[in-house]
Amino acid sequence: MNDVEELKQFALVHARTQGIPPGLTDAVLARITTDDAGNPGSWTGEWSREAEAHEARHQLVEASRLYTMARFPFVDGPARQQALDKVVQTFARSGSGLEPFQVDTPAGVVRCWRGGTGPLVLVSGGIVSIKEQWAGLLGQLIGAGLSGVVTELPRTGGNSLPYDVNAWRMIPAILDALGADSAYAMMMSFSGHLALRCAARDPRIKGVLTVGAPVAGFFTDAAWQQALPRVTVDTIVHLTGEKPGGLADWALSTAELDAIEVPVAYVASKRDEIIPPQDIELLSAHVRRFSLLEHDDVHGSPAHTAQTGAWLTQSLQAMTAK
Repeated sequence: MNDVEELKQFALVHARTQGIPPGLTDAVLARITTDDAGNPGSWTGEWSREAEAHEARHQLVEASRLYTMARFPFVDGPARQQALDKVVQTFARSGSGLEPFQVDTPAGVVRCWRGGTGPLVLVSGGIVSIKEQWAGLLGQLIGAGLSGVVTELPRTGGNSLPYDVNAWRMIPAILDALGADSAYAMMMSFSGHLALRCAARDPRIKGVLTVGAPVAGFFTDAAWQQALPRVTVDTIVHLTGEKPGGLADWALSTAELDAIEVPVAYVASKRDEIIPPQDIELLSAHVRRFSLLEHDDVHGSPAHTAQTGAWLTQSLQAMTAK
């Protein structure tokens, strides 16, 4: 069973980036006292109850976002599985204008939403987020004259690929399925780790934009790992079968970072509980076209979502203009 207070802390950035009104977020969180399946007062129960009320009023986009919060941080039983199913169902009925897109590989299926015309942007979140919660960002990119595909990490949401050291290969697989010869990777947190590894190998990646992506120290620093939030460790174990200490070979080498020739725009949090500061130092020292925005905030910088969004947009515009 998850630590409810920790869930409340780490869910804030996910609520804010989806545009859930702060007053509604506060009201739901105030009703939550337990993580006991879908019962009243529980994490999944209260978020689902709010989502059902919005669905009944045919507010399907809002309902999808609230069901997304109900399945946070990962599916651990029937209640969260039902919430995930409702996320997909309500989003599919919401009239988003996006179309489903599926990539079949020998290792599993990558499910996506896509739309737009123009330069291609790949969008994905971290270990606790699913593709539907980033669909609003994809809509903004489409409105700016870009095309995009939004997906999620392996073993998260509808992605059935194994989450292992070769998980970065899902990015070339998506590009192959699209017949794309270039793309920009706007991939957050742990998806950013995949994007960086891919950028060192696949010349079709023309730029990487990320927030709080692990690089090396997260996977190798035993002292840092001892202080990681429980929800992070539990989610990593759920997705990979290993604690962070068992993933040392996932660390990006200095040679890999030196091989990244495209621009990398990175948003860091000075009080990040998940990403160690040496990861930012490594990027700064070895990625030749590295730009950094730092916030005095915790992981994901929940108090700075507007500033982060504006900076990433400006950084993407600069990349695509070249």
